[in-house]
Amino acid sequence: MGRTLMKGNEAMALAAIRGGCTHFFGYPITPQNEIPELFARELPKAGGLFLQAESEIAAVNMLYGSAAAGARAMTSSSSPGLALMQEGISMLAATEIPCVIVNVMRGGPGLGTIQPAQSDYFQMTRGGGNGDYRIISLAPATVQESAEMMQKAFDLSHKYRTPVFLVSDGMLGQMMEPVEFLIPPSTKPAGDQSWVLSGHQGRRPPRTIKSLRLDPAMLENHNLKLQGKYSRITRRESQFESYRADDAELLFCAFGSAARIVKNSVDDLRQNGRRAGLIRPMTLWPFPFPAFRVLPEKCKSLVCVEMSCGQMVDDVRLAAGGRVPVHFYGRCGGVIPEPAELSEYAEELIVGGAV
Repeated sequence: MGRTLMKGNEAMALAAIRGGCTHFFGYPITPQNEIPELFARELPKAGGLFLQAESEIAAVNMLYGSAAAGARAMTSSSSPGLALMQEGISMLAATEIPCVIVNVMRGGPGLGTIQPAQSDYFQMTRGGGNGDYRIISLAPATVQESAEMMQKAFDLSHKYRTPVFLVSDGMLGQMMEPVEFLIPPSTKPAGDQSWVLSGHQGRRPPRTIKSLRLDPAMLENHNLKLQGKYSRITRRESQFESYRADDAELLFCAFGSAARIVKNSVDDLRQNGRRAGLIRPMTLWPFPFPAFRVLPEKCKSLVCVEMSCGQMVDDVRLAAGGRVPVHFYGRCGGVIPEPAELSEYAEELIVGGAV
């Protein structure tokens, strides 16, 4: 299959099918509707099951059931729909059920707008539901990455027995770019399958999947087991891209669609003699703290750019550890920043002596 022009949403759905996804459950919400639309058309052709649920709450619980039975399953939604799924997502994390959940973010809070935003960062990195848990969050910045990270999401979910978020937004999901499916199709889940509820037919002891543990000591032990897994993920799976950062005096930090815009600003600033660069988290959780351990020798300032009122900036400040000041530039409510305004903001910092 050669390079094909398609939307980010379509690329994610097709990559999921090629990656062996057999079950999809979802409910319509803009701007992610091309995902269930493609699944409805193509998944039955591949021998899989598409089911439009009556709500996002129903969709995540159908996902829970099918994934517990061993299916390579997923759902997708957009910001307020993800909010409705949080109880189910907490249950999936508690019971260590592998699955993939796509969030094509839109502006909020509440129903907000159908325009793109990045204001679900806390929801995507702090769990969102009740209890002590974490979920791997992958953040593509191109349609090609949207396809590649979808297949990686399934692999990670089975490797660690955990739900995995794929974090897109309305701009990345709706834009069209050439995409090539470089990873061979896969249908075999990786990792241990001894937990799957496949029916014992009297040939083995029955298996039970549950999140209710009324004995405090048992629940504490289970939580400590989960925390050990999250520590392993933190050590092994954080990823980032460094763009023109080696000699930067001013380093931007941005993810997803915002990072695409920032790259244009970096190039513009470089043309004007300003040494700017970019660190792009590709995993929102685990956050790539190693990217900030050794900053460029002449780096005097960090600028976190988000399509929100400022959420990832907290992690950037933690990563910087007070070594350099961290500034924030954000647009929210579905407003998309332009490269020129980011360049102008950077120039103001430089002229004002912050860099």
